[in-house]
Amino acid sequence: MNFRRFVAAPAAAIVALAVPATPALAQDWNAQIVETDKGFRVGNPEAPLQLIEFVSYTCPHCAHFEQESEAELKYVYVLEGLAAVEVRHLLRNPIDVAVALVTECGATENFFQNHRALLHTQPEWLARAQDTSPAQQARWTSGTIAARMRAIGNDLDLHEIMEGRGYTFTQVDNCLADSERALAMVDASAANAAEFNVQGTPSFVLNGNLLDGVHDWASLVQIMAPTRESAMTTAE
Repeated sequence: MNFRRFVAAPAAAIVALAVPATPALAQDWNAQIVETDKGFRVGNPEAPLQLIEFVSYTCPHCAHFEQESEAELKYVYVLEGLAAVEVRHLLRNPIDVAVALVTECGATENFFQNHRALLHTQPEWLARAQDTSPAQQARWTSGTIAARMRAIGNDLDLHEIMEGRGYTFTQVDNCLADSERALAMVDASAANAAEFNVQGTPSFVLNGNLLDGVHDWASLVQIMAPTRESAMTTAE
């Protein structure tokens, strides 16, 4: 570069050379979603808080936890790289199996938004389940696994819920008919519950330890908060 021309250049041009046009973006840990051998995990795999959440989709307390925790858990703890959250199914009945199949429908990166959609609409589809006739419920427990899951999906309007997520009826129906995956889910659910002696939902394992008596966000965040406070102090 000609030194004289550089010195004579306008000050604004010199500043532009020295300062990037846009700041570097921080790591978006909410975009880091992987399927583990036992569930689905979002967040920093090296986070100081490794949280496992056991969920039953027919558990109203699980739906409440999703709504109450979302803003802080997702947009503070996970976003800042302080926590990784792994969701594992705890299947208690055929409806749980059908809904779990739908949450896992499609690409891995879709799981947490599918999970959120099914829990946020739980009051509606669970009410439909409670209003079904004995004949409908009989279809849920007889015939092939694919036929049972499709019957539940049709009776609870799970296809319509997922159409709002961009899925087609056929895509959802094919996921519900995946008998092999359904059986694998049931086996994994039993193994997960036995591993930590999980008795109910939602239940939480933090850094390898089951949190006895902790079943809501208010109780969980009290245990997690000191780690965030420590990180903030260190950053200062």
